[in-house]
Amino acid sequence: MHDLPNLEDTHFAVPSTEHLFDTPPSTQAPRILMLYGSLRERSFSRLVSEEAARLLRAMGADVRLFDPRDLPLPDSEDATHPKVQELRDLAQWSEGMVWCSPERHGSMSAIMKAQIDWIPLSLGGVRPTQGKTLAVMQVCGGSQSFNTVNQLRVLGRWMRMLTIPNQSSVPKAFLEFDDADRMQPSPLYDRIVDVMEELMKFTLLVRDRSDYLTDRYSERKESAEQVSQRVNQRAM
Repeated sequence: MHDLPNLEDTHFAVPSTEHLFDTPPSTQAPRILMLYGSLRERSFSRLVSEEAARLLRAMGADVRLFDPRDLPLPDSEDATHPKVQELRDLAQWSEGMVWCSPERHGSMSAIMKAQIDWIPLSLGGVRPTQGKTLAVMQVCGGSQSFNTVNQLRVLGRWMRMLTIPNQSSVPKAFLEFDDADRMQPSPLYDRIVDVMEELMKFTLLVRDRSDYLTDRYSERKESAEQVSQRVNQRAM
C-alpha cells in the first residue's frame, strides 16, 4: 500500500536488480559509430576519430566512421537522400557513438550539428538514439577549451543517450600529429585511450539492458498509437 493517489498501480513498477540483470550478455562485438565535424583534407577531428577507432577495434569493437561529405543541410533535401539514409541506418545499427568536433567560434562546427540534426528523435515511434552510449571529444586550433564537449553533452542528453563521464579536448591539435597523420605519444593521447576504454565498458554494461533502462511509467500508461502520435508530431 502507498499514499500515492495519482499513480496508476497497473503501470507502476519498482526497479530491481532481478530485472536489470536477467538478460544474458550479447556475444557480438559492440557496434560503435564515429561522427566527426570537418570536411578539411587534413581534418583533425577526423584524425582523432580515426585514432579512437583504432583503439576501439583493438578493444574488440565493430566500428564505422561516417563521412559527412555530401550530406545536405538539414531540411534542404528530403530524408530519402542517400547520405541521410546512410547516416540514419548507421545510427540505428550502432549501440554507442563517438562525436568529435572542432571548436569554431566557441561552438561545435556546422558540419557536426548538421549530422546530429539529421538523426531524428523518432522513427515510427522508436527513438533511434535512446539508451545508446556516447563519448564526446573536441579538437582546438588554439588553447584548450571545453565549450564544444559541453554542448555535445547537451545534445546527447536531448537525444536520450547515456553520455559517459570522461571526455577528450585536444588543444593545438596541429602539433599532435606526425607527417603520417598519426597522433604522437602524449597525455592527450592517453586521455583518448581512457575515454574509449570507458565507452567500451559502459556499452557492454548498458546495451543488453537498454530497453529496461528506458522503460518509463508515463509511456507505459499510453497506448502504442498514442506514443507514435506524440513522438511523431509534425516538425515545427
